[in-house]
Amino acid sequence: MASNNPPSKPDISLLHIKLELTRIDVLIQREVQRWQQAGQDPGDSYRGLYVTDNEVDHLLKQPFGFNWGQSTNMDPRIENYFQEAYSTAELQTKEFTDQAAKDQQDLRLLNLAKVFILNPFDLDLLLLCLAPSFDLKYERIYGYLQDDVTRKQPGINLILNLLAPPGTDRFAFWTHFVEAAPLFDNHIIEKQAESTRVPLLRQTLVVDETIINWLLGSYQPNPDLMAYFHLIPTGSSATDQLLAGHFMNNIRPDQLSNPHFIFSGVDLASHESAARLISSQYKRPLLTANLGAMVHDGLSPFKSLKTAMRDARLTGAILFVTGWDTCLTDDRTAQAGLLSEICRFDDTLILSGIASWQVSGIDREDSFVWINFPNPSYAQRCSLWNHYLARVSPASKIDITALAGQFLLTSSQIRDACLSAMDAAHQTDQPVTEDILFNAARAHSNPRLSSLARKVIPRYGWDDIVLPTDQVSILHEIIDTVCGRPKVLEEWGVGEKLAPSSGVTVLFSGPPGTGKTMSAQIIARELGLDLYKIDLSSIVSKYIGETEKNMERIFSEAESSNAILFFDEADALFGKRSEVRDSHDRYANIEISYLLQRMEAYDGVTILATNLRANLDEAFTRRLQFSVNFPFPDEADRLKIWKALFPSELPRAADIDLPLLAHRFKLAGGNIRNIIVNAAYLASADGGRVTMGHIFHSTHREYQKLGRLLGENDLISG
Repeated sequence: MASNNPPSKPDISLLHIKLELTRIDVLIQREVQRWQQAGQDPGDSYRGLYVTDNEVDHLLKQPFGFNWGQSTNMDPRIENYFQEAYSTAELQTKEFTDQAAKDQQDLRLLNLAKVFILNPFDLDLLLLCLAPSFDLKYERIYGYLQDDVTRKQPGINLILNLLAPPGTDRFAFWTHFVEAAPLFDNHIIEKQAESTRVPLLRQTLVVDETIINWLLGSYQPNPDLMAYFHLIPTGSSATDQLLAGHFMNNIRPDQLSNPHFIFSGVDLASHESAARLISSQYKRPLLTANLGAMVHDGLSPFKSLKTAMRDARLTGAILFVTGWDTCLTDDRTAQAGLLSEICRFDDTLILSGIASWQVSGIDREDSFVWINFPNPSYAQRCSLWNHYLARVSPASKIDITALAGQFLLTSSQIRDACLSAMDAAHQTDQPVTEDILFNAARAHSNPRLSSLARKVIPRYGWDDIVLPTDQVSILHEIIDTVCGRPKVLEEWGVGEKLAPSSGVTVLFSGPPGTGKTMSAQIIARELGLDLYKIDLSSIVSKYIGETEKNMERIFSEAESSNAILFFDEADALFGKRSEVRDSHDRYANIEISYLLQRMEAYDGVTILATNLRANLDEAFTRRLQFSVNFPFPDEADRLKIWKALFPSELPRAADIDLPLLAHRFKLAGGNIRNIIVNAAYLASADGGRVTMGHIFHSTHREYQKLGRLLGENDLISG
């Protein structure tokens, strides 16, 4: 059945390619005629599989640089016929292109030639290689002309036969086939040799699939690069303006000619938004190329970058190269070869990576535009939380100031946290709440820290801790300091000169079981942050330099974790090192200084816990913001601890005398907790309720663990 749809408008670029191939056909027909006149039988199915005596004789007599057909004189009338046919085809093509220019219609093939500076010989070379992609008849013709039916793509020798004069003059065109020639330098055409021993003249030439698809009317990256290249239409969004607008306000297209932008910083979402804003300002599409992923998957960074540059030129897009860090050396300089290519690229380009780096090793005339995208400031985080929260839960009326203050998240982490909060709310069929948002923010902080430290789930609140009033006040001050950092450091400007970082460093000192770990849990719970416990005794090494490496791994992972780092057993590292007696003392000082330096640079909360305050170097403790001493509890505090730790649900005898236990047993809170737990287990196997006998027995076991003596009278009630 005939279609009722009106015929589509013909693709003028394809009509142009058809006319160009008509001109190329004349050259091919003339070459076929020469071969047939020389005695080659196109009907011989075994041709190319054997060599006759006559052929050998003819080859020996053939002049240097001539092929089989060229060495035979063609009838002048036939030669004139082909010259006239070629002139006619050439004239028709010129009239077509002139009319297209008059009508202001772009022709993709001519655009390709203009962008990559292809001369007429290059263009004909490309057409010869393209022909089999448009019509399979050329495969058999090329097999015939190359005396090998398996060779369906043209080789260099065939192209020279068709486009160059015979003899030594043909080698004047050899420069069109070198690696620096436009067609090969831009990977428009690739050489495909069957092996390294194949002569250059025999090498087969193939057009890259991206070029073929583009000439047919659509851009598609090479199949090997499909996962890494993405062409994004021109345009930006309100989100892009929010993320990167303040960075781009001073950039004007009319003030910069083909600039090269260098993006650095951890907020990669802002890199992407800035790239879209630039493409929007220039009114051009954006081609993203993930160089980091390509290098990770084993692809050549040089060839990948060159191909990305080619595709950007081809599509008229601004090139946005991500993952640039993979091309940096240990001293944060880029490979000179890659930098040279970037400087040669005469169009707008954006390089994106986390690390800042230096240009060295090359001479250049162009200047780069350097833009750093650090973690969003507190004010920016507030805007981002409100923006993304309005998208996932428009009706939510949540004060996000605490959320923005506690979590130093990147733009993408804030977006992902809001989306996760939306998922959690839908799953429980409830609106997004502050608790859900805090859980999502913790989940999208760096989870890899758990491989280096133990995550502690906070279980305690203010009602569980028993400390003197002053110590409790200091704990509240620590929490107030963490919550007040955005206002004090950013809004009030204290962070510009007076505070080296936004980190909060704390020292907890006191005997075991006096509440140091419990206090850390209370702080984490109040702030809504994850708590990770690191046993310093497990990372201190006797080998010089290993302790610092262990610390660096922890702090590096913690940078984006937004977690509280709780360093326990600090006595393994700290001690009085004011007098350096040997090399071990000197390196211990280095380790301590390194830890202090990393604590001060860390933007989160770090807590050090030690059992022996006297062992700490005073010069070290002076540099900490807070110091909390946890005293051994007196009788009144021990009674409070017994009452606070005894669960109300735990069945117990009526004669349980907590004041007696507090008076008789001088124990810290940790020991009292152990006694209650052990007594509960004894009760579960003996009567189902805790008695004084169970508690006395558990106390006896606790004293045994401590290596302390307990008199018989101490275990008698009354």
